[in-house]
Amino acid sequence: MKLMKWSVMALAVAAGTSQIAIAGQQSEAQGFVEGAKADLLLRNAYFLRDHGDRVKDQSRWGQGFIATFESGFTQGTVGVGVDAYGLLGVKLDTGKSRNDGGIGFFATDSDGDAQKDVSEAGAAIKFRVSSSVLKYGNQLPSLPVLSHDTTRLLPQTFTGTLLTSNEIDGLEVNAGRFTSQNDKNTAGWDSNNSLKSIDVIGGSYAFNDNLSAALYYSDIEDVAEKKYANLAYVLPLADQQSLGFDFNIYKTDYKKGFVESYTTDVDNGIPGVRESRSNTIWSLAAKYSVGAHAFILAHQRNTGDEGYKYDIGDGGNAIYLANSFLSDFNSKDERSWQASYELDFSGYGVPGLFWKSAYIRGSNIDRGADRSAGSEREFFNQVSYVIQDGPAKDLSFKVRNSILKTSNGYWNDMNEVRVFVEYPLSIL
Repeated sequence: MKLMKWSVMALAVAAGTSQIAIAGQQSEAQGFVEGAKADLLLRNAYFLRDHGDRVKDQSRWGQGFIATFESGFTQGTVGVGVDAYGLLGVKLDTGKSRNDGGIGFFATDSDGDAQKDVSEAGAAIKFRVSSSVLKYGNQLPSLPVLSHDTTRLLPQTFTGTLLTSNEIDGLEVNAGRFTSQNDKNTAGWDSNNSLKSIDVIGGSYAFNDNLSAALYYSDIEDVAEKKYANLAYVLPLADQQSLGFDFNIYKTDYKKGFVESYTTDVDNGIPGVRESRSNTIWSLAAKYSVGAHAFILAHQRNTGDEGYKYDIGDGGNAIYLANSFLSDFNSKDERSWQASYELDFSGYGVPGLFWKSAYIRGSNIDRGADRSAGSEREFFNQVSYVIQDGPAKDLSFKVRNSILKTSNGYWNDMNEVRVFVEYPLSIL
């Protein structure tokens, strides 16, 4: 009943707004079949985490198949369509350690071994009025306060309702409610048993080609409320030169029941710290681009009762911050600096080849009473290449390495390698 009321209200808002739109997208609808497209992404992924002599190396290797179908919209005032996907991940190798160390390619069976494969299929129905789309069903949302994880073999998925409106040029408004989540390594809806519901609302606006802003809010039932803001500006300088600034901030209020679930009373050693806690984390990045080169400096800072938590019902990519690499530099009271360099080899006659190198250092980590402040540092390198033409056009390769040295209190030193080989196929 709630879903029906939500849908009717959303369509009514969209219909009303369409009266002021100059030309809605629905007027250009090609038809359910005529506007349809189907794609298949072949993703081969390998992770290796080397913790040195103290812990066994952890590795996972898998082959993923990500099929997506998007229908067109039927013609008329209200267009109707369907989106669907199918996911399959096949285990190729799991190394010598049963513990995957957070790699998260495959769930484990009752014996503690990685499952041989994981699969999932989902669909959503969609309605379009003017330039507003209401979608209900299985989705892959990508918003600052609800963003599915794309960093593993298979993506994370959610079930719910999402309204996306683009009635005004440059303005996108989103509002939705999701009630279940499926982890990227486990088949079965609400597989991680963590999400009751999440409500999201917000939007982004491009003032012009150089200035944009965004505001979002989410309420994760019994867990947390989040507010997010972004301001980005690019200042053109001389020919092929620019200076860009990107500011992001999250304000999170963790609810009492959630805090109780992960804390321990210091006096008697049992769970029971029933209190609300808060966190504010922000980052500011400055990027100077000149020709094929880019130089980046960024600062990120945490304040409040807790560090910044995400993937708590809001997705594994809900961290739109400058210093999120292997470590997210998001511990309590942590302050971090980043210096990085990017090189686009298309300026040297090799289009499709790109390299990034970064050094990030975090300090002032609150590790608890009677413990000195912690720190961490990461050296990051990534090279990627996309074939530009020929029979293997769009075949891509990406290799990244992170060397992490830390005394942050929850992670030990790590040398991580990630390799992705992806080949997109257009079926329809």
